[in-house]
Order: sequence, then C-alpha cells, then structure tokens
Amino acid sequence: MQIDQLKSIIEAALLASTQPMTLHQLGDLFNEDEDVGSQQIAQALESLADDCAGRGIELKEVASGFRYQVRQEVHPWISRMWTERPSRYSRALLETLALIAYRQPITRPEIEQIRGVVVSSNIIKTMEEREWIRVVGHRDVPGKPALFGTTRAFLDYFNLKSLDQLPPLSEIRDMEDPQMRFEPEPLPARIARDLPIDPDAEADDLVAEATDPDETDSPREPLPDAESDSGSPDDAHHPTLAADAQASSGPSGSDEAADHPGSPSASPTTTAVETDADDQDTKEQSA
Repeated sequence: MQIDQLKSIIEAALLASTQPMTLHQLGDLFNEDEDVGSQQIAQALESLADDCAGRGIELKEVASGFRYQVRQEVHPWISRMWTERPSRYSRALLETLALIAYRQPITRPEIEQIRGVVVSSNIIKTMEEREWIRVVGHRDVPGKPALFGTTRAFLDYFNLKSLDQLPPLSEIRDMEDPQMRFEPEPLPARIARDLPIDPDAEADDLVAEATDPDETDSPREPLPDAESDSGSPDDAHHPTLAADAQASSGPSGSDEAADHPGSPSASPTTTAVETDADDQDTKEQSA
C-alpha cells in the first residue's frame, strides 16, 4: 500500500474515533493480504505529525494512543464555540492529585499528613469519577487503608504519554506560590482603619492607640506624693479621712481654733490689757 493512501486511512480513523487509538488498533483496520505492519503505520503517523506543522491541530501521542487535538495556542478562540465553561478544580484537589501522581501508591492518611489538613471525601470522589485515580491495593497496616494511583485517563487528560513526562519536583519547588507563604492574621477592620501610618511605631503601641477607650480598663489615678501629703495612701482615697488629715496639718493653730472651737488643740488668745488686770487683782488680794 502506498504511503499516501495509508496516511489518509489513518488520518480518517483518528478523526472518526472518539478515543485515542494505539498502533495495534490501527493495524486492525487492515487485512492480512494488505501487508501493512506496525513499522509502516508508525512511519505514516510520523509523517502525519509533520504535516500538522503550522496548523491549528496536532497529532499527539498520549498514554492511550494517538489522537488529533487542537493546539494550545488557538484554544482560547476555539473554546468560544461552547457556552459551557470548562471545569475549574480547587487547589486542594490539584494538590491531592499531584501527591498521588508523584508518590503513588499512597494512602489517604499519608496525603493528610503531608498536606497538614484533612482530605475531603468529595475530592477523592471527584477524582474517581473523572477516572484519574483508582485503588491499586491496601497498605498492610491497621485499618488496611486504600492505596491510590493514577490511571491512563489521568495521563490522557494532561497530555502525557507516561509518568516519566511529569515535570521534576525540583521545578515545582522553585515555583513561587504566594498562597503558601505565612501571613499574620490581619487586625480587625476598625483597628486597621484607625492605625496611624508610622513604620517606626511599635505594633503594641499602634493597637493601643486604635483600641476604643470604652473597651479597655481605665487607668488608675496616681497616688499623692508622700512629701506633699502627711496622710497615708488609704486616707488619700477616702474623702473624709483626707479632709481630716488636711485640717490637722494646717499652717497655724489659730486657724484650727477658728474651724474647730471645741477641739483640745484650740487655746484662747490672751491680750496685754487682760494680763495687767490679772496682776492688779492678785496684788489687792495679797494686801
């Protein structure tokens, strides 16, 4: 069979098939008397791949065989033909799938230990429904947890012929991921809004300034100095005792007598005229 005719048959078969086709499946298209072997089919496939250069489609070999597919460069325009948006998968699902792909076979508890969080049952269910993973065995430990591994459908979906085509882990580690960096818990909106923009200010001072005074304990009033008040600290906080202490430490005894006429410390004031009269009475009594 001529190479051009062989190429036309293989090209039509790949376009008509809904799944990738292997060399064996392509060989089944020909009778024994046509004398078409695997080597001829492989040469025809290589020639077809070269013919796609510069076109919007490409001949791609994946795990399940060969298929025609749209090139990645023109995919944004072709995707407009469908109103339904492609499925978007969560970060947790992709991280779990990556761990299974690189460390298979692996159990669910081992995945949870690496990621530090519990793996949702919906994540496992979604990957099994997509036929990306399957149970390949059970770990010989208490509980017999299932061992997960990837499938051919996983390789086909990600345009891989084998697991050897996965990017090295070193390249993945070098990729900066801002979501994996630790960020401190933000302050409440009210506090953050009221914080002054001062890069040199201490965090505790900024929070103290922005905190509502009604929500904090009011500061205690300062105690009076010992040198300025002869009363004890307890007297300073008691209004009656403080008043008595202030009265007892007045500047002169005359003021105390005026304010407290009946107090023992109050003494009458004697004038010079009254003194002379008392002396005269004493002399008369003696005579």
